[in-house]
Amino acid sequence: MNDDWKNDPKLKEIDKTKLDMLQNLAEKGNGKSVSDMMPYLMSAAASGKKNGLHFSQNEISAVLEVMKAGKTPQEASKIDRIVNLMRMIH
Repeated sequence: MNDDWKNDPKLKEIDKTKLDMLQNLAEKGNGKSVSDMMPYLMSAAASGKKNGLHFSQNEISAVLEVMKAGKTPQEASKIDRIVNLMRMIH
């Protein structure tokens, strides 16, 4: 996965460590279904919590906006489903 998305101006205030973690998660989950993504999401959430990584609502909104840019409605819907699953877990 190309990491140019991390240079989007909307993400300039987000720590590089957080963006790198998201990049890693995206690479592991590339091409997987929402249900297949769950182990990766759970692992990333646990690892982030263990390492003290916390995303503010503004950071989450900015990342989601960048992730959805240029996506098809189906791809954007998949992102929304993953986010909703993560919210249910936390």
